[in-house]
Parts: sequence; C-alpha cells; structure tokens
Amino acid sequence: MRAVSQDTLGEPDVLHEVEVERPEPGGGQILVTVHAAGVNPTDWLHRRRGLYLGEPPFTLGWDVSGVVEEVGLGVSIFEPGDEVFGMLPYPQGAGAYAEYVTGPTRAFTRKPAGLSHSEAAALPMVGLVAWQALVDTADVQHGQRVLVLGAAGGVGHVAVQVAKARGAHVTGTASGDKRDFLHGLGADEVIDYRTQDFVHEARDIDVVLDLVGGNDRLRSLQTLKPGGILVSSLPVDLDEVHQRAAELGVRATALIVEHDQAGMAGLAALAESGQLRPHVFATHPLAEAAKAHTDGEAGRAAGKLVLTVRP
Repeated sequence: MRAVSQDTLGEPDVLHEVEVERPEPGGGQILVTVHAAGVNPTDWLHRRRGLYLGEPPFTLGWDVSGVVEEVGLGVSIFEPGDEVFGMLPYPQGAGAYAEYVTGPTRAFTRKPAGLSHSEAAALPMVGLVAWQALVDTADVQHGQRVLVLGAAGGVGHVAVQVAKARGAHVTGTASGDKRDFLHGLGADEVIDYRTQDFVHEARDIDVVLDLVGGNDRLRSLQTLKPGGILVSSLPVDLDEVHQRAAELGVRATALIVEHDQAGMAGLAALAESGQLRPHVFATHPLAEAAKAHTDGEAGRAAGKLVLTVRP
C-alpha cells in the first residue's frame, strides 16, 4: 500500500510516499480502507521533533475516515463495509497517512451519513479535544458563558459548536477577518485579539477553553467568575497557572486527547442533528502531505486541512 513516511526530522519536504506492507488487524482491531486523513498541528510538531514517536522512520496522522475492510478476532460491533471514522490512539498509534490503517474498535464509530469522508476525517482529534474539555471536564451547562481562545482554528471552531449545542453563550478570540466565520458557527461574540484585549471584553466567564497557551492562558484566568474553570489543550508550563488560579478562587487543568468511542458517538450525534459540522479549509491528495503541512504551519487556515486518499 501507499503511505507517507519520513526518514529524518525536519521541514515538510522530509515527507515522501513509500510502498509498505498492508497491515493485518489483530484481536479487537479493525482494518480500515482510508478515504481521508485529517491533518493537525501535532502532526507537524512530531515531524519536526519526533516527540512521542521517537526517531524516524514513521508515518504520521491520527484522524481517519474510511470503510471497514476486515475485522480481527473478537470484533462484534463492526463488519466489513461499515463506514467509520475515529482517532487512532494518541500518541503511539499514528499511521493515518496511508491507504490502510488498523486500530482498536473502540477508537471508531460509524460515520454520520451527512458528512463526507473529508469532513469526517477533519473531526476526530479536534472534536475529542473539544468534547473532553467542555463536556467531560468542564460539564458545560445551558446558560453558562464559555470563552474559547483561538476559536477559528481546528479545535476552536468545533468547540464553538459543541458549546452552543450545550446551550452556552460563546465568546471566541480570533483575528478580525474570522468574525463572520465564527458568527456563522454560532459564536455570540468575537473578540479580535489584534485590536482588543479579551481580558477587558470578556467577563463573568464560567469556562475558558485555552487553545493558544502562553501569557494569554495565564491572563484568561481573570475573566473567570469565582468557581469557574480553565481547561487547556496544552498540558505544559502549568505551575504558575495553578498558583494564580488558586489565588483567584478558580480552577485550572489541562488534558491530552484520548481515543474515546463515547466521545466520538457524541460528536457523531451532534453532526447527525445538524448542530456540528467541521469546516474543511482545504484538501490535498496523499502525495501532497508536505504541501498540507506547509499550509498548516503558515497559520492561515480557518478550520481543518485534510488529505484525500480515495475519492
């Protein structure tokens, strides 16, 4: 089968197509014919640094949408021909930039009929970050006020929709040219981080979802009402954040995304009901993975980039 691999760490041009053996599903696993694979910022961080994957060669990618080709021993919930989407176990389960992948059944759920494979592949990782932050961790309730830092990006634009589906009042930070995009997703307020100070504009917030880190994460604690919570997708450099949160009488935590069938089912239900639709900024064929990384690192994409493997 075709796959995209790299022999060294570095810039996007280290990515190249290779021919490798098609994997076989083990017990409790399914083999999926990949139709589309999502591209996420963690992909280019691993391409540059190796991070959890160590030294190359390796194949990147965690987001998959496709069709079940084979099932392994003991699989009872899927059968060949089922359309599925999901996130391979993060981080060690990478390998979505390929024509076939294997993964545990519980990493997948059935693809909503109303989503194309490209749209479905755009959703798993960013959707699970949003779900695990807003639903599992913060338990956002109807009428609460949610602030999303970095609302126009991959996670952010899904988080806006998840929070709105929970009945929240949603404020997002983004560049001013993304204002119409975010209002179209349901955001109640959009703060242009280039011309406005979100700490002065956003008040009495129940939940902050931090997707940008740095000083903005620390300053965002000032927007929370007593007892509010900050949830960050960046679980690093938290000591000062925790200390400041305690001083202000609020909570702060961070997460690393996990593969999660219950979360995927929740996202699928929102998509089926029309309350959630991932925005695909651009697609590239598998052979142009390097171009997708170049575009992604430029930081201009609103929504997601996707590799198309099959029509």
